[in-house]
Amino acid sequence: MDRKLSSEDKFNLQQNFRRYLKYQDQYEVANEISKQVRASRVWLAGVITLLFALASDFFLGASAALFGLYFYRILMASMKVGAAEEGRESTDRWFASKGLKFEGRILYFRDDQMLETPLDPFNDNLYR
Repeated sequence: MDRKLSSEDKFNLQQNFRRYLKYQDQYEVANEISKQVRASRVWLAGVITLLFALASDFFLGASAALFGLYFYRILMASMKVGAAEEGRESTDRWFASKGLKFEGRILYFRDDQMLETPLDPFNDNLYR
């Protein structure tokens, strides 16, 4: 099955392909950072300083600062993941409107169930 894409969509297809890959990279990086932030043990230091807070207001403030830092980093990482995911979904919808879909970083026609023929949007033979 030799299908062709419209040559009028060539520029937009290539630009959106680059945009999708950029968002995919941002998503992977942001997701990795989010995992690292959640795995950090800053909250543990906050709990330990909270134990000393019974005797001192300084430790109460230090504990609040450590908990604030931990939750701030989680919130910022989640926002970055959300922004990258939103951009990726937006370009994915654009490709779906053209009858194309992504599997990871590879582009296929939507009706290619076996994922046998990957598409290269920079190959001029793909366009009519």
